[in-house]
Amino acid sequence: MYVERATIGRDDSAITATDDAGVIHIPAASLGALLLGPGTRVTHQAMLLLADSGSTAVWVGERGVRYYAHGRPLGRTSRLLDAQARAVSNSRERVAVARAMYEMRFPDEDVSECSMQQLRGREGARVRGLYREHAERTSVEWRRRDYDPLDFAASDVVNQALSAAHSCLYGVVHSVIVALGCSPGLGFVHTGHDRSFVYDVADLYKADITIPVAFDVAATIAREDLDEDDVGSITRRAVRDAVKSGTIMTRCVRDIHRLLLPPEESSDTEVDYADVIELWDDRGDKVVGGTNFAPDDEELPW
Repeated sequence: MYVERATIGRDDSAITATDDAGVIHIPAASLGALLLGPGTRVTHQAMLLLADSGSTAVWVGERGVRYYAHGRPLGRTSRLLDAQARAVSNSRERVAVARAMYEMRFPDEDVSECSMQQLRGREGARVRGLYREHAERTSVEWRRRDYDPLDFAASDVVNQALSAAHSCLYGVVHSVIVALGCSPGLGFVHTGHDRSFVYDVADLYKADITIPVAFDVAATIAREDLDEDDVGSITRRAVRDAVKSGTIMTRCVRDIHRLLLPPEESSDTEVDYADVIELWDDRGDKVVGGTNFAPDDEELPW
């Protein structure tokens, strides 16, 4: 649930959202993730109730287009995180996940035998084609992707719009990743950055969301002779409207499960609230926790 410009509190076992229009009661037991947008304040008692109920809070920008901070993940299990760490630590599994990501973006290609170098080449060619396609559709002049991360205004309008749109998408995806309990830093294509996995997953949706939005914004600014200094804010509002339905978050959850879990488990996107702690064993089997494994009748070896 997304809330903005309200005070989040607690009334018995319900989370309350209070604004000028009144008070809304939200049963904590039915709340998965509470996205706290601009203008929200939250009480200590509300956070205690969220934690006790297995819910999480994520502080975000308007409609989730920025990620700032988060509480504990939705589920009590590390299943997704374990799967992510295992896959990213094995070269063969890592390449398999990278191929699956490419197939999600371009399902008409067979990349089952492609190396990472070949995947990068194919991805670059397809994305260049997307840029040309939307440039023709919107009659926006396009030369190439050109931007300076330290100087937003140094790029032309369409490149500024692309940078702003992608930044918004990263916020939405980051919120989903941490709510699921995955690590935003363990990427499969990207690496070495604390948002590597965010960039990986966000790339799945750029062709559908941010690239067309950015070219539409550039075309609108040229057609209506708007102030080019406003390209960032205009783009953010456009992405906000594009993700407002929440469909992208649902899709993101499904895709992360599909990428990290075996087929028989990936269709199950229900949050596991079971509070089960097991012990790792070097023989490959998990050992139940909460048990004293010292022998009863034998003398201790130390």
